[in-house]
Amino acid sequence: MKGIILLILFVLYSSLYSDDYRAYRIFDKNGQEVIFENILEGANNSEVVLFGEHHTNPICHWLQLELVKSLHTSKEGNIIIGSEIFEADDQIIINEYMDSLISYTRFKGEAKLWKSFKTDYKPIFDFAFDNNLKFIATNVPRRYASMVAKKGYSILDSITPAAKSFISPAPYLIDTTLPGYSKMAEMFGPEMSHKASFMMRAQALKDQTMAHNIYINLEQKKTFIHINGAYHNLNYEGIIWYLKQKNKDMNILSIVTVSQENVNELEKKNIGLGDFIIAIPNSMTTTY
Repeated sequence: MKGIILLILFVLYSSLYSDDYRAYRIFDKNGQEVIFENILEGANNSEVVLFGEHHTNPICHWLQLELVKSLHTSKEGNIIIGSEIFEADDQIIINEYMDSLISYTRFKGEAKLWKSFKTDYKPIFDFAFDNNLKFIATNVPRRYASMVAKKGYSILDSITPAAKSFISPAPYLIDTTLPGYSKMAEMFGPEMSHKASFMMRAQALKDQTMAHNIYINLEQKKTFIHINGAYHNLNYEGIIWYLKQKNKDMNILSIVTVSQENVNELEKKNIGLGDFIIAIPNSMTTTY
């Protein structure tokens, strides 16, 4: 009898207080709460899945891993993984490691790994290795983005053909009216409009190169799941805009992460940012 009373008290306590301590909630683009299986269903029917994360958020990295594992099962292994955390000139090193030609120690010593790689991204990377999956380095090498940030697109005419192989082919496109880019310009103010123009183009070069590397690695009947900062697919802009320039009918699923003080409902400003919006308390601990 005592055990039953304790169980009832626990259920009542949980129903009263659990909402205050939810680590995350998932919403659709209309702001209606959904479950993880809804994301999985959408991913199963998509050519490309963009998982827009907050880089230091542990909930993002856990959900990414669970989505990769679940999608691998439901698609019977027909998935490809890619991420902005690797720059395109690291692809050779990644391939050599995935093909067991070099040790992990050698890979770790030569690839340009983010400082959070071990805790945040290695579990997915290991899953790809263990299941013989392609892992694509999609980002532009930062040295070229830095060049553009200082001197604009014209500087790319000066680099070698070998260097250009790590960048999306010309023409280098940008729609400066897109909110993501225009807000960046606003941060600099009119007195720094020249610098803002170059910074926008550096950001666009990243988006265009990631979209290019996703596109050229697509395979029929396979889903490409890409991990990137939420900025790169927020409001269906960034990478998505460039993918749509290549194929306006491409089936793309956009997942966006937001931080809120309370995750019981999606804040109005966050409705419609993606097909699915993962709301995480802004008090959540970070990985570094």
